[in-house]
Amino acid sequence: MTGASNSMTEPAYMGTEAVDDHQVGSAKLFAWIWAWLLLLTALEVFLAYERVEVHIMITILLGLSLIKSALIMSYFMHLRFERLGLFLILVPAMVFCICMMLIMFYPDSIRLMDMRPH
Repeated sequence: MTGASNSMTEPAYMGTEAVDDHQVGSAKLFAWIWAWLLLLTALEVFLAYERVEVHIMITILLGLSLIKSALIMSYFMHLRFERLGLFLILVPAMVFCICMMLIMFYPDSIRLMDMRPH
C-alpha cells in the first residue's frame, strides 16, 4: 500500500479543512463589551447602596440585568454572529423563563417587603 491513498486508514474529516462561514468579533470589541458590563455592574452596586424607592430600584435593577444578559448572549455566546433561526429559538425561550421567574418571585418579594420593619 505504499504510494496509495490513505483513504482507508484516515477518517474523512482529517484531510479536509472546516470552513467557518460566520464572523467573530475582534478583541477590541470584546474589551468594549466587557467595559460596558463592568460599568453596568458598578451602576447596579451603586444603586443597591442608595436610598431609592424599592419598586423603582427593583425595576431599574431588572432592566440593567436584562441589558447585561443581552450583551452577554449577543457577544460572548456569539449569538450576534449566528443565523437568525438560532436567535429566534433562544430569545423567546429566554423571555418565557424571565416571565416565569417574575410570576414566581415577584409576589413573594412584595410579601417580604411588607413584612420588613419600617
